Amino acid sequence: MNELEIIELCRQAILVILKLAGPLMLAGLIIGVAVAILQTTTQIQEQSLTFVPKLLTVFLVAIWLLPFMIATMSGFTHSLSDKIVQVGRQK
Repeated sequence: MNELEIIELCRQAILVILKLAGPLMLAGLIIGVAVAILQTTTQIQEQSLTFVPKLLTVFLVAIWLLPFMIATMSGFTHSLSDKIVQVGRQK
């Protein structure tokens, strides 16, 4: 396995991380901004008010995207194990 293959493998791993974490982080960001706007307009300064909606949203989005996340991780794991087998055959 040469340097280019290792760099490509790292690039694929980073893309998988972004595919898995991106939607959850984006949902938390959107809800956080919405709650912050609501707090600003109503002048409610309760710190714990921001955590509950974000927590629930991230939890619900994670459940909703679970099949996609499992398929993405499964595909990456299969490609990674194929590369490991190829490296084993070369030696």
